[in-house]
Parts: sequence; structure tokens; C-alpha cells
Amino acid sequence: MSHVLSPHAALIVVDVQPDFMPGGALACHEGDAIVPGVDQLLRSRIFRHVVATQDWHPRGHVSFASSHPGRAAFEQISLYGQPQTLWPDHCAQDTPGAELHPAIDWSALDAVIRKGSDPGVDSYSGFRENHGPGGARPSTGLAGWLRERDVDEVFVCGLARDVCVLWTAQDALELGFRARLLWDLSRPVTSASDETTRAALQAQGIAIVESARLTAI
Repeated sequence: MSHVLSPHAALIVVDVQPDFMPGGALACHEGDAIVPGVDQLLRSRIFRHVVATQDWHPRGHVSFASSHPGRAAFEQISLYGQPQTLWPDHCAQDTPGAELHPAIDWSALDAVIRKGSDPGVDSYSGFRENHGPGGARPSTGLAGWLRERDVDEVFVCGLARDVCVLWTAQDALELGFRARLLWDLSRPVTSASDETTRAALQAQGIAIVESARLTAI
């Protein structure tokens, strides 16, 4: 079944950056497999609005395992009363691994949301930072930007499906947007998470859509 795009729909491309590709600092499972499809979708210009998010960490970021002596990457700690995964150093500001992927034509972009630039707070979602001191989740400004353009439905793709893509879709729904996830144009950190991710999306009513089914009005 095809999905006809409303003129009030937007595409959010999450963290398609070299550090998340095979061989990168924080490689996602088959992360490079989505690059041609994302490029094709952006070149198609079927979305009126397109936003990319970009992980953009200062060195010594709190989410890096290297910032916690004696801890290893992928261990979990408590940070501000919430679980925090410790990651390999990745997407350091002004490094090649943090750039938007060079094999994609980004000329269709309307905006880039850089996230994770606060050294003391991690940031998965394109809409809000993770929990910080006092439990707050500060806004990135994306929700307001979309509302100013009368967007009420978002399609999310990118990396990683089980972390930043999932959180972005969940926040979109919580903030009042209809949310869809483009499964074929996303990949997880680890494929072992796919069943859990599907279950979370289905439980919350976030539709799983294939990019080939998208058509413009």
C-alpha cells in the first residue's frame, strides 16, 4: 500500500554521519546501506520540508566512556538519575566523522539541528536533549520550527534506529505530531535490538513505512 504525503509532512534525517558508518568510531550495523536510499529520497524533492540532525559533541563529552576512568564503552551508568550508556568518542565537533555524510546531496535541506553540544548532557532525539540536571529535557527548537511551517506529520530515518531515530520518533509523537519511521532507511547500533524497537513503535502507534511506498500528492 502506498503512502500519499500530505503537504504538511516533513522528513527528518537523523545523524547520517561518517562516524556511524562501518569503520567509524561508533559503527552502526550496516549503517552505510542507507546512504544511497537517503540520497535518492532527498533528490526526489517529494517532501516540502527536510531537516537533518547532526551529532556535534565537544571533546570530553559526558557520554564518552573516556570521560569516566575505569569505565568501558557500552557500559551503563546513572546520570542525573537516568540510565546513560557510555559511548566511544564520536562525532567530535569539526572532525570529518561528524560531518553530514559526503555521499549524500544535502541541497534539499531546510535546516540542520546540531545536538549533543552541551558537554554535560547527552542528546538522542532531534527534538529534545536527554535528561540533564534537575531532570529537564531542553528543547532543540525543532518542534517550534516545524509548527511555524504548519507541519503536523514527520517521517524519520537515519541512525541509529534503536537510539536516536527511535527517540526522535517518540518525541515527535509526544509533542503532537503524527510520526512514521522509514524502516528501510534506518539501521540500529545492533540488529539484536530490532524486535524491541518494532514492539516499542507498534505499542505507541508509530507507523513503520517503507520509503518506496511514499508518493507525493
